[in-house]
Amino acid sequence: MRLTITDADITAKAVELGVINAGESVPPAQRSKIAAVLLREQLPRTKRDDAPVAQSIVVQPGGGVEIDGRPFPWVIQAETIEVTLDPSGSGLVRLTIPTLSVQITKPESENTP
Repeated sequence: MRLTITDADITAKAVELGVINAGESVPPAQRSKIAAVLLREQLPRTKRDDAPVAQSIVVQPGGGVEIDGRPFPWVIQAETIEVTLDPSGSGLVRLTIPTLSVQITKPESENTP
């Protein structure tokens, strides 16, 4: 699948996002960020996009984490917890979970030809 965007697409999206006013040029430092937004919009939705979203995440001193009121059951490295907040109060939390082994499996539907 080939994804494409034009300069006009970048300019229109920059205006839509409020980065510039109509008729202005997109600052070079913003072009790649706006292009990334446009390319993400062109990607087909995946099952990952439909994954459940936690109602609340509470990060406690010392690295304890509760998701929807239940303790997160694995060891978490507190030094590498990243929290990004949106003005609406929603956000994104990235956790680092140390492990000695990782296994990634495909769903059965992907294993059969």
